[in-house]
Amino acid sequence: MPQVKIVARNFMDMVASLPAFKLDKLYENSFICEAILRSLPPLAKKYVLQMLYIEGPVSAKWLEEWVLPDGVSKHKVAVDRLIQLRIFTETIERKKETTYLLNPTFQSNLQKHIVHGGVLPREPMASNITVRLPTLEDLDAYAVQQWEYFLLHLINSTEAEKSTNISSSMMRIFQRGLLNQKDDKEPAKLTESGFQFLLMDTNAQLWYIIREYITNCEEHGVDTADLISFLLELSFHVTGKAYNLNTLSDIQRNILKDLTDLGLVKLQQGRKESWFIPTKLATNLSISLADTSSRKQGFVVVETNFRMYAYSTSKLHCEILRLFSRIEYQLPNLIVCAITKESLSKALLNGIAADQIISFLQQNAHPRVAERTPSVPENVTDQIRLWESDLNRLEMTPAHFYDEFPSRDVFEATCDFAREYGGLLWENSKKMRLVVKAEIFPQMKEFLRKQKQ
Repeated sequence: MPQVKIVARNFMDMVASLPAFKLDKLYENSFICEAILRSLPPLAKKYVLQMLYIEGPVSAKWLEEWVLPDGVSKHKVAVDRLIQLRIFTETIERKKETTYLLNPTFQSNLQKHIVHGGVLPREPMASNITVRLPTLEDLDAYAVQQWEYFLLHLINSTEAEKSTNISSSMMRIFQRGLLNQKDDKEPAKLTESGFQFLLMDTNAQLWYIIREYITNCEEHGVDTADLISFLLELSFHVTGKAYNLNTLSDIQRNILKDLTDLGLVKLQQGRKESWFIPTKLATNLSISLADTSSRKQGFVVVETNFRMYAYSTSKLHCEILRLFSRIEYQLPNLIVCAITKESLSKALLNGIAADQIISFLQQNAHPRVAERTPSVPENVTDQIRLWESDLNRLEMTPAHFYDEFPSRDVFEATCDFAREYGGLLWENSKKMRLVVKAEIFPQMKEFLRKQKQ
């Protein structure tokens, strides 16, 4: 899926923004050290592993000797990321020689983890206590179903099951910036960022939601470092195994209840004990921090006559396609739809860009057509862009028209004032007329009043 960034910061930037003492606290957990290592750019991983058993600082010149001539820019990115995460401490000595020292806490715990392996604070429960655990196939189906429920709610779909347990307060947290609602009477609409969110792969979507969840918890007094540590630690549990809820703190149990809504864990109750079962969504969290370009199998075939055939049983896929096309009919494993000027105009008016739609179709092309060049017919992509340009031919801007200035000096001063505020749309020097954006009307009114005095 396209790596669309709908927020300025990614998850590791959030980690890097933590205070120094909280980062050091995170690095006391060997599993967190491994998760952070996985997230690093390839060259940064190489530096960490090569310096792992070096005691003392390493000079910048020595580090540069490990880099090929064409890798200077990647070297700078790698070093900057290591400094941001406080894995490297940069020191500039009197002789203006720069050195880098590996964070001692990070270094020590990563060494132990590599040599001895990590030990989770909890072990899987015995099989004689946890009866009737779901199979891995059932657990995968549960995770997919819960995640689809959430996304269907996000696009305000009537197909979303009313029986889902996602609370309205949690939905408001998850939908920050993805939905826009002018007032309570109108239904919430998907924003441009929301559509970009739907285009992302599941892991990228999940980390976006977790970032928003962490931000919300921080506002309610939960320690960010503890929350990040628990989430990354959760990714090292075994999929399908049961873990006792009594091994968790009250805050961690509340977090798990929220994560159940998204399908990261499944909660079960026995006669005496309660337990949680991590799904693949949870155990893939730390793996998904790495920048992988693994392609998800597509399902859409686009024809030159603007018809689309989507080989899918997913209600979610149907609702996403409905955002920019007309659904003609649906079979158990096939959705037939068409891209029309009306359906595309509706999508464009909702803030969806033509390039986003084209990118979605290319990234989700069925394997039979994915290897073709182009995977989406050129006449279709060209027409989508033409329809967008037609819609954007005229742009409405509320404005005010000014004329009958008492003198040219007042006219030029008014033009300069409007230009300084970024509100000048048009001017005619000969007839002393100008058009200014309505948003700076109060400032213009005050300026002209002073000119009359």
